Amino acid sequence: MEWQQFEYFQVVARMQHITRAAETLSISQPALSRSIARLEEELGVPLFERQGRTIRLNHYGELFLKRVDRIMKEFQEGKQEIQDLLDPGYGEVSFGFMPTLGTYLIPNLISSFQVDYPNVNFRFKQNANDSLLAQLESGEIDFCLVSSIEDNPQVQWIELWSEELFIIVPSHHRLAHYESVTLQEIADEPFVLLEKGNGLRGITDQLFHEAGISPKVTFEGAEVHTIVAFVTAGLGVTLIPDFKGIDWDKISRIRVQSPNCQRVIGLAWLEGRYLSPSAKRFQQFIINYFAK
Repeated sequence: MEWQQFEYFQVVARMQHITRAAETLSISQPALSRSIARLEEELGVPLFERQGRTIRLNHYGELFLKRVDRIMKEFQEGKQEIQDLLDPGYGEVSFGFMPTLGTYLIPNLISSFQVDYPNVNFRFKQNANDSLLAQLESGEIDFCLVSSIEDNPQVQWIELWSEELFIIVPSHHRLAHYESVTLQEIADEPFVLLEKGNGLRGITDQLFHEAGISPKVTFEGAEVHTIVAFVTAGLGVTLIPDFKGIDWDKISRIRVQSPNCQRVIGLAWLEGRYLSPSAKRFQQFIINYFAK
């Protein structure tokens, strides 16, 4: 069994079409068909159901593809590990963060790191909490900044900092001049909140649950600035941290007496996954950055 057979099988399994797979691999269709046939002969079972030039993985093929994907992934990571050792001053870091952190924190964090490590490149993923964790587990990102997470033996998470959450109301609201309120005092207000799946939305839902409140949600948005714009227009109130870059002239920020309204942000990574030297260096930089 040859290494090339694994590569050919993986492409054919993904495309499910011999002719198109052959074009992608830049080999002839008969040569590709012979390679797949030899592989099936060595394994002793057919891997595809054939319908002309269109083929479909059978049960054996689906099982074998999982193993081949794992083998190819290990090979690529091993190759990358050697390249990183040969040139540790360079590399690429794949880093995810929540949209609420992108306007003020991430640019400062990256620029501070690149003062000392200018040759490290970044691939960024900006997404909701749940989506970032899914991308982490699938291997799309090395690590991410997310809210506190549910117990998951695969995901390691370390707390970095916490932020107080405030009730935000229009400046003409009846509570606008209050220094503090309880969540029960605003239970009947219309709320504008971030969409489900966002880490901050998960926290606010939990706080409402603890307070015994079922909020009337009139709008759900993907961006904090959109939420604030709705509050400014008098379309509801919200519960968010004191974000930089928000115009506070037309809205008021009120502390919450009870329950304790905070969100905790931390760094998450996958236990046992290989991290390049540049990724490890950036990981430690983040931890030290917030420890100061």
